Amino acid sequence: MSKSNLTDNLKNISEKDRKQIEQAQEMLGPDPKTMGFVKNLFWGNYRQDLIVPYPTCGAEETARCDQLLAELDEYLRNDHPSTEIDQTQQIPDWCIKRLFKMGVMGMIVPREFGGGGFGVTSYNRVLERIGMSCGSTAVMVSAHQSIGCGAIVLFGTEEQKQYWLPRVAGDMLSAFCLSEPNVGCDAAGQETRCEVTEDGEHYILNGEKKWATSGALAGMFTVMCKQRITDPKTGRSSDRVTALICTPDMEGIEITSRNRSKCGIRGTWQARITFKDVKVPRGNLLHHEGRGLNVALTCLNWGRCTLSAGMVGAGKAAYQQAMKWARYRYQFDRPIGEFELVREKLSYMSAMCYAMESMLYMTTGMVDREDEDIMLETAICKVFCSEMGFECCDDALQIMGGEGYMTENVVERLWRDSRINTIVEGANQVMHSFVFAYGSKQLGEHMLAIRSAPFKHLKQAVPLAVQLFLHVRPKAPRITGFSSSLQSHVDTLEELVREFSHQVKMMIKVHEEEILIRQTIQYRLSTCAVWLHAMSCTLSRVDHAIREGAEGTSLRQEMAIVNHVFALGKHRILGHIRSLKSNTDETMRTLATELDSFVDTLPDSDFFIPERTPVESVQGKGRRHDNDAIPQFGSGSVFQPFSETSDQP
Repeated sequence: MSKSNLTDNLKNISEKDRKQIEQAQEMLGPDPKTMGFVKNLFWGNYRQDLIVPYPTCGAEETARCDQLLAELDEYLRNDHPSTEIDQTQQIPDWCIKRLFKMGVMGMIVPREFGGGGFGVTSYNRVLERIGMSCGSTAVMVSAHQSIGCGAIVLFGTEEQKQYWLPRVAGDMLSAFCLSEPNVGCDAAGQETRCEVTEDGEHYILNGEKKWATSGALAGMFTVMCKQRITDPKTGRSSDRVTALICTPDMEGIEITSRNRSKCGIRGTWQARITFKDVKVPRGNLLHHEGRGLNVALTCLNWGRCTLSAGMVGAGKAAYQQAMKWARYRYQFDRPIGEFELVREKLSYMSAMCYAMESMLYMTTGMVDREDEDIMLETAICKVFCSEMGFECCDDALQIMGGEGYMTENVVERLWRDSRINTIVEGANQVMHSFVFAYGSKQLGEHMLAIRSAPFKHLKQAVPLAVQLFLHVRPKAPRITGFSSSLQSHVDTLEELVREFSHQVKMMIKVHEEEILIRQTIQYRLSTCAVWLHAMSCTLSRVDHAIREGAEGTSLRQEMAIVNHVFALGKHRILGHIRSLKSNTDETMRTLATELDSFVDTLPDSDFFIPERTPVESVQGKGRRHDNDAIPQFGSGSVFQPFSETSDQP
């Protein structure tokens, strides 16, 4: 069913919601020809061929990555000033130079352009290791490659690659300019605009960007902007997103804020940049006009992996520290690790670290082999790892008690650095709605088509009606390809996939078009999909270990972890399925309605108001920031590369 027909047939949907749905569909573009692993789960299918065998790298690349990791590990243990970076809120020039010299900053750049030529899996192994030591450095490295120079690697012309890639692999930071004062998760809502000059040789760029990591230090920006484009076939004009390459020395570019003090990842710098009549050569167009969102979303697929890698590293570091503390911290004449509630936390952390790692490298394997439909898998990887990684840091801090809260014991920094990851690169609330919407889109369209013309689709209509009205579940998918020793877990997955798919269809039937705006329902179903994917990645990984000859104590411990992952996953999934019918949604909505009027009784002047709120009556009337005691980082548009005189201690 076409996009226009889909929205035309929607009932009980406001114009505002209808417009949002149309914009989301436009942003995502056409459906892939084949459905990925997670999308198949919504239909009740299980594509084990997409996850078995567990993906691995070639021997040559693995050896090269191992060598780089050994050098990086020695540096991080002995020289990298993680605490200083957090306290001074800046990564020293010499650290960045050292990472460039090691080859970390150019890992994904092809060898012919001076980079390491590594795949995404190897790159994420490095990010995981950095994440164990320094969240700020992990974010800086990730922003430079995944969503900075990664755009050139993936979409640049040969000329652009020849010019830029040796620089960004050698000594120049790059920045990705997507977010704006009024644009966060709504990537299609860009207010920065560009127009083609009359001679067609340049673009004139105007607007403002915010949160550009390393923007004040970068020599290259990838800038997303709106452009009015006319379709040559239809003659219709519409606003589309275009990606342009800019440099900080272009006339009209000003860095109005180099950085702001923040809770975590304090060593990273996020710039605010204005563009006023900036003349950008046509040769700086990245990809094609109007295809900027394709650039952004593809780069975010990489970025969501590297964000996850940093969280896997942080979660592991916190978990291992918590284990040691629980072993040697005595209370009531015994180690606190003997108390059941502490043991529960340690077991949970162990299971989540294993599941996060399993999902991360399953996802990077899919990216490396260039699977067509992986947007859900990368989104789920980001959601799962950011949530579970933070929980590991939070539990570690709890286990360490008052000492965990002390700066010198590192866990409090891991905790602060981890908190941002449920917000950036798609706030998790938005990502849960995305997982449901994108995962169920084709299934929903299929059901809508049957409902609209049941006799035309009689072969599909009858079994669907039996399922929806008589509650007769179809057969569970038959899952093969795993070791016979894992059959009990395979059986669990078969039953859970069948029940999940049935509940998705039931919720579409019960709520009809309103399912598109019922985010609490979406969240429960999305969480089920997240856990099914986590369990599947975990099973594939242990299956690979068994086939590679794992045995004895090592296999026993690994199976204990996998068993707990499955127990947790089944418990969570069944709980969310129960809450589809038994929940507090009605009282929540009633209270939320009352809060809509209560908030107006609070004086606007006592509270911070979004700087670009469209509510004109409150613009500029909110609480003023008291920045007198907060470190400021200056402003200015002059690009100053890393100082050649900065010395390594």
